[in-house]
Amino acid sequence: MGKTVHDIMELIKAQEIKMIDFKMIDINGQFRHVTIPAGNFSEETMKHGIGFDASNYGYAVVEKSDMVFIPDPDTACIDPFCDIPTLSMTGNAMIIDADENRPLTQYPRNIVRAAEQYMKNSGIADTMLVLPEFEFYLFDQAEWSLSPQSIGMHIDAGQAHWNAEFEGSGCVVPFQKAYHVAKPLDATYECRSEMCLYMEQLGIPVKYHHPEVGSAGQFEIEPQLGQMSKMADASMMIKYIIRNTARKYGKTATFMPKPVYGEAGSGMHIHMLLLKNGEPVFSDDNGYARLSKTAHYFMGGLLKHIASLCAITNPSTNSFKRLVPGFEAPVTVGYATSNRSAVIRIPAYAKSPGMRRFELRNPDATCNPYFCFAAVLMAGLDGVLNHIDPHENGWGPYDINLYNLPEADKAKLQSLPVSLEAALDALEQDNDYLTAGGVFPQDLLNKFVTVKRTECRKMAEIPHPAEFDRYFNV
Repeated sequence: MGKTVHDIMELIKAQEIKMIDFKMIDINGQFRHVTIPAGNFSEETMKHGIGFDASNYGYAVVEKSDMVFIPDPDTACIDPFCDIPTLSMTGNAMIIDADENRPLTQYPRNIVRAAEQYMKNSGIADTMLVLPEFEFYLFDQAEWSLSPQSIGMHIDAGQAHWNAEFEGSGCVVPFQKAYHVAKPLDATYECRSEMCLYMEQLGIPVKYHHPEVGSAGQFEIEPQLGQMSKMADASMMIKYIIRNTARKYGKTATFMPKPVYGEAGSGMHIHMLLLKNGEPVFSDDNGYARLSKTAHYFMGGLLKHIASLCAITNPSTNSFKRLVPGFEAPVTVGYATSNRSAVIRIPAYAKSPGMRRFELRNPDATCNPYFCFAAVLMAGLDGVLNHIDPHENGWGPYDINLYNLPEADKAKLQSLPVSLEAALDALEQDNDYLTAGGVFPQDLLNKFVTVKRTECRKMAEIPHPAEFDRYFNV
């Protein structure tokens, strides 16, 4: 049963809350917020909301930018990072009409709920469960400059292999050897444990946390499987918690896909499965990897649309510095069991019928999680509705290490886009599966592409330090 306004008022009184913080989501998937004194909160606040200018969030043109934010009481939680007792809530954006406010269809929370409703209307399933894996780096120092006379960056982590000559304790991690290292090499264990405790405190169950491959401070926190729209909310809070806890420990966290040259990149692999009336849709003892025909069609939809999906699941120019051969990031359009070189991996350890699933390995956490999860669902449903068989389309299964194939065989494989520009080209050419049922408004996709092309153009104009190394004396 959902929380009511009365429940919120009781919580404010019981916890002696002084401020109410309303967290909203912009087009890039970042929090914006507005705070009011707790004494100003009332039933009218929940009914009529808080006004804001949506044009500054990237959604609407200035002439039609006045919106209201309606808090969702089910998202109410005590913000653990505020010294003054603060209650935090996220919610939905509404368009102000003369008669009745109506949902802003471009708002991320509305998009993910529309995708869930489209799934229910299709009859294929009524619930999608997702599990995003959050990989990130923790640095002791992160600096950058971008000016006409100085372009560069500097990062440092005490445990990084490049500090071996200077670290008196000897607690440095060899290059690319950080996976699951224990204390004392795992120097940020308490920091990450505190992150997980905050997540549990805010109602986000945690599966585990551990060091990842990158020796310069790469880690992973993995939540439990959760219902898609709730996991989109949780993803925002997970990033919020990781960043703010890192700051408490004098560190800085980044979800950049490739922050360290030569080190492993950080992704956000997404595990997924469908349920109908509480029963698994993806399970079949007689299917490949014990997955049903519906599961295979779902994978087929993902693989068919993977190039355009990349614009939403990997929406930064930095994303494509991670999606290169030689690391654990996938580059081949295909599926396989226990094979990290394919875009879709079926985990062999998920043996029980209710847990049989697959993971999409190309996404990263620079994405807007609401857009990302909704787009993944829409691509998969398109595959089911149109019976897109991944094997018949030549996408696998690839039960071999694709990096070890002869070059002639590698040339026959289909690969992911090599740049954000290429992914945006694909999105412009292939988006009918997203606009089906009105889930993604075409205006939103057009705006998204415009925003991202502007980013690409600006990034392309900036000289790179590596260009000085290569071209300065040519």
